[in-house]
Amino acid sequence: MPPAPLRSRLTRRDAALRRFTRLRYGPRGTLALHRHAIGADLLRAPVNVMLAPVALLMLGAGWALTRMGATRVGGWLRSRRVFLRSDVSAVIQRDLGALIADLQRQGLGPDTSPDRIARAIRSHADTRNAVAEITTSLIVLTVGIALFHRATPGMISLAGPMAQMRAHGAAVRDFALGDTLGRAWYWAFPVETAPLTVVATGVALAFAGSLVTTFAGLIADPVQLWTGVHRRRLSRLMARLDAETDSGAPEPEHLLARLGDVIDTALIALRSWRG
Repeated sequence: MPPAPLRSRLTRRDAALRRFTRLRYGPRGTLALHRHAIGADLLRAPVNVMLAPVALLMLGAGWALTRMGATRVGGWLRSRRVFLRSDVSAVIQRDLGALIADLQRQGLGPDTSPDRIARAIRSHADTRNAVAEITTSLIVLTVGIALFHRATPGMISLAGPMAQMRAHGAAVRDFALGDTLGRAWYWAFPVETAPLTVVATGVALAFAGSLVTTFAGLIADPVQLWTGVHRRRLSRLMARLDAETDSGAPEPEHLLARLGDVIDTALIALRSWRG
């Protein structure tokens, strides 16, 4: 058991973390946070979604190289920032930096270098973005099951049935003998969807998905607050800063965010192989 002074310090710090997460990520806090997303973030969002796999590959390669002894190259890869800095992330980093500075003034904060603190804060903001991507994937999966009765873990697998639905609807509306006979005709003879239509639908869905991701925190933040995920994530951040350690491995949230893409690609490949 830690000595009494250390227990008191950790208790006071934990209370400060709880207060911060409640104010920053509660319903009112996250609503105020997402007001900063209205503007340039709407343009940055599609770019950041496309850069997410690149960022994960760089983190993974950096971690692997560090484990193999190439610490300088591995550290360089892990420190590269490929995302466009969003206004929402900037606010989170600013507020979390102010929290840590306040804790340090009270003797409760980590005694480590400013550079290490800055990296940890950026990592926290990136992890929150990954959770927003996971939330979007769950929304896409729900839409696919509700509308098409099939699993659509990503935009790729949703593009085909969505394009088919749009083409079917347009064909029924344009049927010369009316909608009722049109539905019967195209039920018997399904509309063939052009590959270009599927690609165009996929691009449109990707842009729509990036916008959903931008505001997914409105759902994800309160849920993570109520389940204690935000507080535990910040507690781990503080513990790593206290110990001045950094495993370098990508956070699980980043891996889960990319899992949907991997499953999506695998399903497409399997359906193509089956013909």
